Amino acid sequence: MWLFLVFITLVSGAAAGWYAWTVYQKLEEAPIGHPRVAELSTTIHEGAMAFLKKEYSWLAPFVGVVAVLLIAAPGLGLGSAFAFVLGALCSATAGWIGMYVATNSNGRTTYAALAGMPAETPAPAKKSAKKVELDKSEAAPEEAPAPAPEAPKSEGILSTAAGNALEVAFSGGSIVGMVVVGLGLAGLAVAYLFLNDVTALTAFGMGASSIALFARVGGGIYTKAADVGADLVGKVEAGIPEDDPRNPAVIADNVGDNVGDIAGMGADLFESYVNSVLAAMAIGLVYKFTDGGEALGLWGVGFPMFLAAWGVFASIVGCMMISQKAPFAGKIRAAIAKLPGMAGVVKRIEDGDAAFALRTGTFVAGGLMIAGTFILSILFFFSNSMGVFLSVTSGVLAGIIIGIVTEIYTSGDYKFVQAVSASSDTGAATVILSGLSLGMMSTGIPVLLICLSTLISYYLAGMFGVAVAAVGMLSITGISLSVDAYGPIADNAGGIAEMSELPEGVRKITDHLDAIGNTTAAMGKGLAIGSAALTALALFVAYSQAAHIDKIDIMNPYVIVGLLIGGMLPFIFCSLSIDAVSKAAGSMIEEVRRQFREIPGIMEGTGKPDSNRCVEISTHAALTQMIVPGVMAIAVPVLVGFLLGKEALGGLLGGAIVTGVMMALFMANSGGAWDNAKKYIEEGHFNGKGSPNHAAAVVGDTVGDPFKDTAGPALNILIKLMTVVALVLAPLF
Repeated sequence: MWLFLVFITLVSGAAAGWYAWTVYQKLEEAPIGHPRVAELSTTIHEGAMAFLKKEYSWLAPFVGVVAVLLIAAPGLGLGSAFAFVLGALCSATAGWIGMYVATNSNGRTTYAALAGMPAETPAPAKKSAKKVELDKSEAAPEEAPAPAPEAPKSEGILSTAAGNALEVAFSGGSIVGMVVVGLGLAGLAVAYLFLNDVTALTAFGMGASSIALFARVGGGIYTKAADVGADLVGKVEAGIPEDDPRNPAVIADNVGDNVGDIAGMGADLFESYVNSVLAAMAIGLVYKFTDGGEALGLWGVGFPMFLAAWGVFASIVGCMMISQKAPFAGKIRAAIAKLPGMAGVVKRIEDGDAAFALRTGTFVAGGLMIAGTFILSILFFFSNSMGVFLSVTSGVLAGIIIGIVTEIYTSGDYKFVQAVSASSDTGAATVILSGLSLGMMSTGIPVLLICLSTLISYYLAGMFGVAVAAVGMLSITGISLSVDAYGPIADNAGGIAEMSELPEGVRKITDHLDAIGNTTAAMGKGLAIGSAALTALALFVAYSQAAHIDKIDIMNPYVIVGLLIGGMLPFIFCSLSIDAVSKAAGSMIEEVRRQFREIPGIMEGTGKPDSNRCVEISTHAALTQMIVPGVMAIAVPVLVGFLLGKEALGGLLGGAIVTGVMMALFMANSGGAWDNAKKYIEEGHFNGKGSPNHAAAVVGDTVGDPFKDTAGPALNILIKLMTVVALVLAPLF
């Protein structure tokens, strides 16, 4: 049966790869017909890929050393080392492909927005003394701006500028999403094929988590150092627009969007995805529904693999609802339109409601996932099918509701963010205080939902139910990551539009798409945090099984010590990450100030900013500062396990899970609230751009940047990496 499991998993991984390749070929046909847009897109692409190459060259020795140690470790050996290296390679490959595709999609998105504008609409360039060159490549000669190209004829969804840009940006995002799930499932299948050992297979998750943590921390430091420096000096001190070409940190900021939000996020969700499946497989192998019953064995191993495989096909259908570049998209929408009540839904998508399209695609994928889970539950566990099915459903619903709650706390459409914006009347300090308060309060409902899902799942199907609930949350990672990755592409497109001095209407389109992406991505963040808690809990149970621990006795002083150390680690980790951003941003601020002060004519547009120096600052900070947090996540569990024992290590994992989940929720929601409070003011509320309110909100946003994009998301990886390290090394303790 295990060969059949491998075959199905490989087929689903291949299907994701086929979808990504098909859409990529069509994406490459999208033109970049504006020379300045093409030049900037190439500059960002080359900068992003150069950073990733350097980052991976730093990580390669680490992977090699850990692999050698696993080979030498008694009870582990070559199989674990093979799985570890394969997991690391798959994670790194997912990040590389995602970065490559995203940086080839941003300029195409910009041009799609420009080309889709009505032909009769003039396209005057913004007034500027002179275009600013950002690198040594040959720039387009200055000339009178041409009118916007005639809008191309639409073949499906839209003929509007926003529709064209959405099509290109989402196509790029969907390639990223499908590559992640495709490589995840294919990697698991290959490792399982060669090892035929679920215990050794867990090292695959350890390799994926290791790369993900470094990628998230390094990418977060890179992007936020550039972002904070560009905003505080450019927007606040100099009073120039965001992404103004006179600001030397702008290129580094746009490169950082891809480094952190594409490569880092892709590696992050890759490890979340595979670890949720691995945890369920490890528990399912030995789990018994009744005390006297038989272990589930391969049935317990196969169920999470089939869930993930079905999730790929559900995600593909969801993407077809949104994108006309997707294969068979028209036929899928036509078939769905024939279902009762769906004709109006499909028409609304094809009429150009971008937000509705993204949400509908996600909900369609979720609905298909739940229906498929019902059938799979009956096929695998006939007598216990409803318990398993409802466990998965409870996880999916909890993740969706957490996403909705996240949106309510972080969207400018609701009172919470508006209250943060209002606090700008009394300065930056009150903006920061109100954002901190909001983030702390926002942990309540998500934590209660996680608790409820855990108890329901455990009551219905024991710890196996908790594990598959996490798999259910992440089963449609293909489309949820597609929506997430689409946002940074649209954001980059807006930066390119600004630097290319295109009509303001182009930037409004890309900003609108970016704002929609931020809102719809709230659901993805909810799924990520909720699944991190459930996956870490499942991995913790798998560790207890592997280490033969029946219970964790909090009356044991070693366990208490472990709990305290584990509870401390997320705080130390966040301190290191935020301090790294602070130091790098400080260097960036001084460099931007120096250039504004010393380069003649830079503010008039006749001087050339040195963007390469800003890129060097972000690169150096990211590579040097990511090492200690990453190594800490692996070294501390090992030291505690060897020095204090396996029970103390269990306490450490429990403490880290509790504080890590709280901190992740708090930091993500505070950061999101500050970001959208600033945007709410920029829309014209509370005196608008350039006002003291705006300056105060920008300060809040810069505090929130490392919260939501560096430390916060990396905490999800931290708690899972420490737990999977403990699971892999359990035979040694």
